[in-house]
Amino acid sequence: MTETIKLGKLSIAVTRKDIKNVHLSVHPPDGRVTLAAPSSTRLDVARAYAISKLGWIRDQQDKLANQARETPREYVERESHYLWGRRYLMTVKYEQAKPGVSLDHKRIMLTVRPGSSLQKREEVVHNWHKGLLHEAIPPLIKKWEKKLKVTVSDYFLQRMKTKWGSCNHKVGNIRLNTELVKKPKDLLEYVVVHEMAHLIEPTHSEGFVAILQENYPTWREARVELNELPLSAEEWGR
Repeated sequence: MTETIKLGKLSIAVTRKDIKNVHLSVHPPDGRVTLAAPSSTRLDVARAYAISKLGWIRDQQDKLANQARETPREYVERESHYLWGRRYLMTVKYEQAKPGVSLDHKRIMLTVRPGSSLQKREEVVHNWHKGLLHEAIPPLIKKWEKKLKVTVSDYFLQRMKTKWGSCNHKVGNIRLNTELVKKPKDLLEYVVVHEMAHLIEPTHSEGFVAILQENYPTWREARVELNELPLSAEEWGR
């Protein structure tokens, strides 16, 4: 059961879990605030804790509000696009040929038929992105299945507005945000490991943190870097 603490205009979602300490989080991209507390914690105690951390909450929300955002992509000549953390310029060729994308060391080359709409150009690039992720993800899953001693039944790619990934531990699959193709590959690996760790511990408990700490010691740095990178121009909801 989730309860809500109201501090002026600020709303904090409170959940109680089988944990020892209080965990306060400010989530990208919109600065949503959650507080996870031990099962026995009274709401007034959680409220007092949140009040004591108001300065920190505001600082985190300000960082997110000032975070760089991409302008909307139009998939046109000389437009900037990111791939695996690197910036490329786009070249667009209009030809009577099968649409597709190729890459050299400086440019992303998009080929579409004459008169192709923005929606079509975006679709061709998005499908290319998914193909690159389908090449990159299976070796990572295989590597971490051995290390974590878990089995991923399947994985799925999806545009997600508020998460980099998710895990359905009951059926053993993970879901990954297609935006990860724009980030450095080590950050893709961090998200894969994070979601696979949920196959062992479904919640963000202290046990879950211990699993990450043991197997991926730089996870905190990876999380910070991921959340500081430019956000999509898309209007993100909750």
